[in-house]
Amino acid sequence: MAHLIEITSADDPRLADYRDLRDVQLRKSLEAEHGLFIAEGEKVVRRAVERGFDPRSFLMAPRWLDGLEDVLSRADVPCYVLDEQLAEEVTGFHVHRGALASLHRRPLPSVEEVLAGARSVLVLEDLVDHTNVGAVFRSAAALGFDAVLLSPRCADPLYRRSVKVAMGAVFALPWTRLDDWYDAMPMLERAGFTTVALTLAEDAVPVPDAVHGVDRLALVLGSEGPGISERWQRSASRRAVIPMQAGIDSLNVAAASAVACYVAAHR
Repeated sequence: MAHLIEITSADDPRLADYRDLRDVQLRKSLEAEHGLFIAEGEKVVRRAVERGFDPRSFLMAPRWLDGLEDVLSRADVPCYVLDEQLAEEVTGFHVHRGALASLHRRPLPSVEEVLAGARSVLVLEDLVDHTNVGAVFRSAAALGFDAVLLSPRCADPLYRRSVKVAMGAVFALPWTRLDDWYDAMPMLERAGFTTVALTLAEDAVPVPDAVHGVDRLALVLGSEGPGISERWQRSASRRAVIPMQAGIDSLNVAAASAVACYVAAHR
């Protein structure tokens, strides 16, 4: 059972895991140093624990204790209880979902482990917005993709904002980072995948045509601004586009991922 500890000061040193959650640079440094990540909200906290992530501690307002009683009963860690105004002082924002958990990160699996048995894989190159990364994970999980690979410069899927937007999908979907960015497409082809890059290139064909007849698919999406790099576009075996109307040339990468994943799931 978690140990309930009442907190009366925002300066309490035991709250270090939860301090300044909106300071991205600080959080990157702190979370990497201590091997932790933050889950926010009752559903996300529950899903993290149910997926086997070990909690370091919990932080919540009293009204959330009953709703998470079953989760707290399985964890022999501190649960810091404080009012919502004090929680805002600690975290730097209004924790309107009431509950937070600090959990241990796991070592990332190898690319080979993530690809084993996968038929549909999403490959992300340099997505730097945590909200977009979370939304892409949510679409991939909801639409039947088996795994996600990220280039070295992609935003962290376990950053609090990514986890929140994904509604815990980052816990359910196997993922890891690519060690070799340059030869990622040839590597996937050697592993038996057909690589399909979502791009505005002149030779791109509509997504349904690009994925037709493909067994093991690696669907590739690029960064929010420039899109997929020239290297990845050239080395992908196929290039695909979502046909647009009314003079619109593209969608936000999160929306594009949902459309492309839906089409790919019905190939």
